[in-house]
Amino acid sequence: MKWITRERPKIDRIACPWLIKRFIDPTAEIIYAPYDQVLAMAAALDATPFDIPGVEYTHHEDQCTFDHFIKKHQLKDEALDRMAAIVRGADTDRHDLAPQAAGLEAIFSGLAYNLKDDQELLELGMVIYDGLYTWAQRLYKLKHVQGNPAEQLLLEVYHRYLKEQPGKKIPAWAKALKEIIQDQLDTNMTLSLQQVSKELEINPAYLSREFSKHFDDLSFGEYMRKLRIDKAIQLMEQDRYSLTEIAYLTGFSDQSHFNRTFKKLTGNSPLIFKRNLLQGKKDTK
Repeated sequence: MKWITRERPKIDRIACPWLIKRFIDPTAEIIYAPYDQVLAMAAALDATPFDIPGVEYTHHEDQCTFDHFIKKHQLKDEALDRMAAIVRGADTDRHDLAPQAAGLEAIFSGLAYNLKDDQELLELGMVIYDGLYTWAQRLYKLKHVQGNPAEQLLLEVYHRYLKEQPGKKIPAWAKALKEIIQDQLDTNMTLSLQQVSKELEINPAYLSREFSKHFDDLSFGEYMRKLRIDKAIQLMEQDRYSLTEIAYLTGFSDQSHFNRTFKKLTGNSPLIFKRNLLQGKKDTK
């Protein structure tokens, strides 16, 4: 059976193919396509679309597509339930749902930045999710620094950054973080930074204070929300997507959250802003 979704996967669009191949359809063919071609290609190829608005296999309320696959196919597995919380937390920007969510997002943000071939990314993702499943089955009771080498590596990286000599105009950690943010506008590392601060016995206020010095005097959360709204405005200018699709593409888990954030930062609702934007473009012609 063929399954098709949007190109440039990161969290849900890697986790769901892993779930399909390991528990639903071992011979499945996974196809990645440009967003505006997914449905047409699905019909032409007799493929089942997933993780796009308006299809069955997608987000439902506060649940991500990975959750829906588990529910739809009645997969009764406690390890999958543990994984689902991590995937949901990483994919919907809710790192409070599972402490591993921020780490999962950080890892796949970096991999998506390095690997431009979606099938190559999927192949590597299958190995990573196999490891995560084993952890969820047998190792989840261990402390993360005992049972998760990836978390240890993250701690070492942050530790190295924090130990660099003070006085530099732009520290290395700020440069690295800016590159990741620019590439993945829906990344939120707030909770991860707090956890690292705890492990290193450093006041968690330190990182948030230092972040604002190098990112337009904004907190991490404020900076990310600004970039996501900027991206939404760019999509509005194209006049190709509905507001629901724009909210989805900019990483908001629901329309109301998108509306509130947009109005707070621009002073107008998305509907009014888009209407004025498109009218202004017409008037200049």
